[in-house]
Amino acid sequence: MRILLVEDEQKTGRYLQQGLKEAGFRVDWVHDGPTGLHLAQSEEYDLLILDVMLPGLDGWSVLEELRRTRSTPVLFLTARDEVGDRVKGLELGADDYLAKPFDFVELLARVRSILRRGQSRDATVVVVADLELNLTRRKATREGETILLTAKEFALLWLLMRRNGEVLPRALIASQVWDMNFSSDTNVVDAAIRRLRVKIDDPFESRLIHTVRGMGYVLEERSKR
Repeated sequence: MRILLVEDEQKTGRYLQQGLKEAGFRVDWVHDGPTGLHLAQSEEYDLLILDVMLPGLDGWSVLEELRRTRSTPVLFLTARDEVGDRVKGLELGADDYLAKPFDFVELLARVRSILRRGQSRDATVVVVADLELNLTRRKATREGETILLTAKEFALLWLLMRRNGEVLPRALIASQVWDMNFSSDTNVVDAAIRRLRVKIDDPFESRLIHTVRGMGYVLEERSKR
């Protein structure tokens, strides 16, 4: 699970990042509103933990703008604990609201509760053309045939399928699947795509994984080859 933490207070940010990592989450921490909004709009996160009072763009504005394009779950974490503030956050689309100072155990419980609710809303089976990915059973099939995937291949295919029809740059794929910064000297993404194609495309009549030169990769149904 990947979390974006937008918190300008250094001590709180370090504490949260370390605690959430120890709890098994991948955490990106940024310190201002504009950077937080950019990452929330351009990357895939399972949860956004958002302070209200932020440099550049406050949390209200970040959430309001984010809700135009994304439904990423949001937990407000802030010293502002008036009823009006809590109502405003919830009306803008926040999933929960926790006031500072807080107990980390309570925050962790709220994080897990939000993520469980999100998982229950998600489809357990993702389908593109004749390719199916069962998220609960961790199983892929095409034309009814089971396709054996490694953990990374499963994560890569899930990313491509849930962003069906969208060209994904190599840098985004590397960040989402391997939690690494992409380097032009690294062929890990291209190699993984080749291995996935052997399993997903080669045995079948039509291709689903396509290369877009100079941009990246896209999974979508096109005319038969």
